[in-house]
Amino acid sequence: MALLRSTIHVLWMLVTVVPYALAIVLLSPFAKPYTLYRIARGWLQQVMRGLTVFCGVRWRVHGMENLPTGQTSPAILLVKHQSTLETFLMPVLMPHPLAYVFKRELLYIPFFGWAIGRLDMVHIDRSQRAQAFNKVVEQGKRLLAQGVWVIMFPEGTRIPRGRAGTYKSGGTRLAVATGAPVIPIAVTSARCWPRKSMLKFPGVVDVSIGKPIPSTGREADELMREVEAWIEAEMRRLDPEAYVQESSQPAAQV
Repeated sequence: MALLRSTIHVLWMLVTVVPYALAIVLLSPFAKPYTLYRIARGWLQQVMRGLTVFCGVRWRVHGMENLPTGQTSPAILLVKHQSTLETFLMPVLMPHPLAYVFKRELLYIPFFGWAIGRLDMVHIDRSQRAQAFNKVVEQGKRLLAQGVWVIMFPEGTRIPRGRAGTYKSGGTRLAVATGAPVIPIAVTSARCWPRKSMLKFPGVVDVSIGKPIPSTGREADELMREVEAWIEAEMRRLDPEAYVQESSQPAAQV
């Protein structure tokens, strides 16, 4: 049953992405960036609505009150990465437009890649680390000044449920360089949509938004350790059954 439901959802995504992507590509020479973003967000709403209708996946959000207020209040969202789900869900939830920092290889995906290439986001060549980060800072400053929030996945790739990846400091380096606060976000998405899988299972995904952490006067590595500590502790609170094996291990002998 899960395979059938998931296949229908994949087909739903493939069918709906075409008109939205074509609209973005065709309108991009004339429309403002926010207009193009709203079109893209409209497709993501269709994807998430289909995820609920076809696959029985729902979500509940904790901590929306922790998000900065004000039209141009800056923020850098640092999100736990377990699944494709949070990539699609965050723009649907957030009150500000989001700019993803993503690898340029995604631009070559038909329709989807063509569309995100027209959006005002930051695509980087990860083989050129120094140049890539300079581009992130340059574009990040401009976007944050316009009230666009930058979103990054500090683990860099999707991590299996119940595990932690290596947290990289790119997001907190950007925060220190721009003075924007960081917002840590925990997401239990692999509970319903495991990494590197098309299968989705009915259930509830919890999204927990932490309080803004100021970046002024901080060291990027120290700031990232604080972000990692909050996210991983929150993941264990939200999804304790995923960490049963970890908690059952005997304490080290002194």
